[in-house]
Amino acid sequence: MGEWAISAYNLSREFGPVKAVDRLTFDLGYGGIVALLGGNGAGKTTTIAMLLGLLLPTSGTVYALGVDMTRDRYRALGRMNFSSPYVELPGRLTAEENLLVYARLYGVAHASWHVRALAEALELSPLLKQQTRTLSAGQKSRLALAKALVNEPQLLLLDEPTASLDPETADWVRAYLATYVERTGATILLASHNMLEVERLCCDVLMMKDGRLVDRGAPDALIARYGRRSMEEVFLDIARSGTNSRPQLL
Repeated sequence: MGEWAISAYNLSREFGPVKAVDRLTFDLGYGGIVALLGGNGAGKTTTIAMLLGLLLPTSGTVYALGVDMTRDRYRALGRMNFSSPYVELPGRLTAEENLLVYARLYGVAHASWHVRALAEALELSPLLKQQTRTLSAGQKSRLALAKALVNEPQLLLLDEPTASLDPETADWVRAYLATYVERTGATILLASHNMLEVERLCCDVLMMKDGRLVDRGAPDALIARYGRRSMEEVFLDIARSGTNSRPQLL
């Protein structure tokens, strides 16, 4: 699979005069949950799109699971998955039909049994026969997570996985993700604006601003480096300051 779960070197993406991602370089090993943080417009969504091979970089290279995503992404996509509450699943299909479509697209063996088992694990079983458009925002978020786990991915990219969830359900989802990584050795790259979630789940944090990687470290290390009490305070420090105003550990 390659030495790294993700390896990006001098990764850039321009949209006309706008540099959405600017010479981004980082490696992620296998296993663990890593946060990708930054304010709106920092370049997180563009970065995730390039990691998935949905956007070609203007320059630079990006590898996922040892595969060059700009040239041969289909060799890796079967072992990857993605979830965002802002990407709607087809509303006329039932929750079960949506999961079955993706299970079959990924070539999951015994798809019907697998979907039912996954739904039970994520406490979605009572919702399987409901049309997706009738589900609440929180139920849709859980269904999107189930879709992302349907092929038991080795690399999972999550955008706000607990958005729209009540505190109890969000806590349950975090525990499920931590257990999933421990059980499978998968790597999760997590974009989130919930700093308590980042402190609880993540072993490493990539901080982006203006398309660049401006700092990196474990949550407790970043908190200590910035002399703050929480990741929320660190996040605000970086968002409100110049990109080079703090020490960096890249």
